[in-house]
Amino acid sequence: MNDVSCKQEIKQITIPTPFAVGDVHTYLIITDKVTLVDAGVKTMEAWEIFQRELSSHGLKVLDIDQVVVTHHHPDHVGLLDYFPSNIPVFGHKRAHPWMTQDHRYFSTHEAYYKEMFERMGVEQRFYSVLDAIDKPLRFACHRGLTSFVGEGDRLDGLANWQIIETPGHASSHLVLFDEKSRTLIGGDLILADISPNPLVEPPYVDETERKKAMLEYIHSIEKMRRLPIQRVLPGHGDMVENVPELLETRLKQQDKRANKVLKFLQDQPATAYEICQYLFKSVYEKQLLLTLSETIGQVDYLLDKGLIIEDASSKPFTYLAGGK
Repeated sequence: MNDVSCKQEIKQITIPTPFAVGDVHTYLIITDKVTLVDAGVKTMEAWEIFQRELSSHGLKVLDIDQVVVTHHHPDHVGLLDYFPSNIPVFGHKRAHPWMTQDHRYFSTHEAYYKEMFERMGVEQRFYSVLDAIDKPLRFACHRGLTSFVGEGDRLDGLANWQIIETPGHASSHLVLFDEKSRTLIGGDLILADISPNPLVEPPYVDETERKKAMLEYIHSIEKMRRLPIQRVLPGHGDMVENVPELLETRLKQQDKRANKVLKFLQDQPATAYEICQYLFKSVYEKQLLLTLSETIGQVDYLLDKGLIIEDASSKPFTYLAGGK
């Protein structure tokens, strides 16, 4: 590839979402190819704004040569349903069943979460939230990946960009790192103002256990600390330039949250649901699944450190401070 074709531009397109997180950013990487990173949420408002923003850069949807998705969440893949089917879409293999809304996978969700609620000791009055567990998928796509990509892969038109697997917020999460400009397109891994919630996902069709999302997230942050990143173009919020400092802050924040749980358990054994109530007194009823995911993350973290013990002899499971 000659010097002319190596020149690139990066354009941000910001799209509204119906979710509490607010707007989502997608990115155009323009070289000898036009690559779109992430595809917004499936609403007509988002589609109209996306096309208008493309036009402001002198482009239309048919000019997009390929799409890379950082992860499978609806606000990052939804508009793919409106794209021509001949535009290839690349992402991690774990995104595929979510994006196609594979019945083999989703048919197990309600039963899995019900079992999870029982293990955690969640009150029966909240079990009705499981009826709407997959409701956000109406904003997602029904289109799979053309090809799977993973650690170290590179795509045509992105000579300087390396794909790096960064599970945690989602098990399918990946980022793109431009080694020349030291720019990271980071999806939801590194956000300026908030820590992403490592979300619990049921085991995939060929798996028996769920991934430990919080442990994967910590590993991904540590992985990013080893890269010479100068700026992060995130999925939400402002661009991040103080990357080493922010990554250190995120790790310290996690230690602080975990220590809060540990101190709580030093006073009395508790179920995961009781820990959730303690951590999120004012919001857990309205955001139960998010707060339970965060709580499970803290429990996984402390168990991995050997700082707490799980009593799984009966349901609900209980946790107490102390090493094994």
